[in-house]
Amino acid sequence: MSKNEAVYGIHSVSAILEHAPERAVELFVQKDRDDPAVQAIIKAARSAGLRPQFSQRKTLDERAGEGNHQGVYLIVTPGRTWQENDLPELVEKAGQQALFLVLDQVTDPHNLGACLRTADAAGATAVVVPKDKAAGLTSVARKVASGAAEVVPLVIATNLARAIRILKDEGVWVTGTAGEATSSLYENKFIGPTALVMGAEGTGMRRLTRELCDDLVSIPLAGTVSSLNVSVAAGVCLFEVARQRRQLKG
Repeated sequence: MSKNEAVYGIHSVSAILEHAPERAVELFVQKDRDDPAVQAIIKAARSAGLRPQFSQRKTLDERAGEGNHQGVYLIVTPGRTWQENDLPELVEKAGQQALFLVLDQVTDPHNLGACLRTADAAGATAVVVPKDKAAGLTSVARKVASGAAEVVPLVIATNLARAIRILKDEGVWVTGTAGEATSSLYENKFIGPTALVMGAEGTGMRRLTRELCDDLVSIPLAGTVSSLNVSVAAGVCLFEVARQRRQLKG
């Protein structure tokens, strides 16, 4: 049985108490924090049947390590584990609006958290990552995700290539991003269920991941930098898909 997890930070703790209060086990609150955001968390916790424990900041600092807990630290039971065999269900539920972000070899939890936050903002269906050689949903990733980790499914694929094949079999068009691609992101037409595949900054996608993509696009860069941080690139691409979809609806 999986052990309990820690969630900290105003947005992350609030998201758990709003969307999955049944997972909350213990809430620790910094003694001298009485601002509205913390008071709202205390109220939500009590509504969920929790009795907040008030602690010194030093105690919370020690619990959170290098993370910025913002005065709240929540112990939770593990959430649902999404795997590649859940992808057909996610595609069916989202229908023609299905939008997946697939991350290949992204190992920094800060980047994973930022990608989850961006995916949530863009209305993505789920984020897909490989089980090995990739960042997991750590407390740091949750904190950076600012609550998005509690609402956007993170699919942990034991085999990323198989996960991509499942998406393709379900009618999802898979577009990879590569700096050397001759087609621009803005020339591409994103119609129907879509998956965007991003590789790690510097190394990019693995060869097999790249070969499984239906097409490749690049993000035109006007300045002196040769590449974008993966979370920034993900934001650019996801919101381009969202923009095109809004235009089609309008």
